[in-house]
Amino acid sequence: MLRSMATLLVPRARRSPENGPRPAAVTATRLAVPTGLHTGLGCDAVGVPARFGFKILSRLPAKGCVYADTDWWWWLVPGGSDLDLTWPLPACYAPGAEIPDRGPRLIHHPDGTSPYTPPIPLYLLACQLTGTAPAWPAPPVRSAL
Repeated sequence: MLRSMATLLVPRARRSPENGPRPAAVTATRLAVPTGLHTGLGCDAVGVPARFGFKILSRLPAKGCVYADTDWWWWLVPGGSDLDLTWPLPACYAPGAEIPDRGPRLIHHPDGTSPYTPPIPLYLLACQLTGTAPAWPAPPVRSAL
């Protein structure tokens, strides 16, 4: 069964002895935004397994801050970039850019003053690489008056 990284961060209830031991806690870290970049829209992060990292990075028309460790790559996106979107598994959405602490390091610094990667192109690439059809909410229906 596939789980997102966010699922791993959610504390589980204590298990009874017959159900096995309680899982080990995962420490978290907040991705640090480099000095001089403006974060007025808040910061969340989208992570993908490292096997998708170079493919996404090379295909994005605009790139913000990108962080990587040995297993995951993370893109900073504006806060709330998960509204009305379900990011495809195995991608992971991390509110507040709080991710599992595996020693992520900044691997791409944007040219301008914005740390953000535009979330819609990132979402579409994540869907394409995972073989998931993008899902958009239906527009509101207006009644004829």
